[in-house]
Amino acid sequence: MTDYTAQRTMMVDTQIRPSDVTKFPIIDAMLHVAREKFVPDGARQTAYMDGPVALGGGRYMLEPRALAKMLDALDIRPDELVLDLGCGYGYSSAVVARMAQTVVAVEEDEALAADAEALLGAEGVDNVAVVSGPLAEGAPKHGPYDVIILQGAVETIPQALIDQLKDGGRIGCLFMEGPLGLCRIGHKSGASLYWRFAFNAAAPILPGFRREAAFQL
Repeated sequence: MTDYTAQRTMMVDTQIRPSDVTKFPIIDAMLHVAREKFVPDGARQTAYMDGPVALGGGRYMLEPRALAKMLDALDIRPDELVLDLGCGYGYSSAVVARMAQTVVAVEEDEALAADAEALLGAEGVDNVAVVSGPLAEGAPKHGPYDVIILQGAVETIPQALIDQLKDGGRIGCLFMEGPLGLCRIGHKSGASLYWRFAFNAAAPILPGFRREAAFQL
């Protein structure tokens, strides 16, 4: 029988801590949330590997290091409302739920959304609301949000999402520029968003976040 608790500890000790992620809430969440329960049954043996996990339909769960470093840069507080876009089976939402007051998790794949809701409920995570709908539209009726986090890469961020961020709020996502990826944290001030570099990482681009190709004659 696989000892997933030991694998979870090894993930934290070999992937998270060496990446300079030391905040207790992040370490605690990643030690306690059973990552293997939020992946397809056939992927449980690889749930704690140092890389993205395929969820099916061209979707992937972010590698543990990328998620942890993004959470570290966002510095989520216990009284904050977080929008988690592309939650997949709900792992990221379960992790964030241990740091935030409430999480709104958006998943556009209806089957994934239903599974995420069931799995979160089974794990006793009661401060996450799962919403099914296009990722690029967010969940405006539940906002505005203190923090928005995207579980995959983007080429561009729709204004509709920026509008759902509170003044003073933060948004974290991976930007793909060709084969290179980098995480940026955006800080909202008034109507403007100011980005700063956080770390390098790559991931598949989420549906609805590709830049439209420029028209050429």
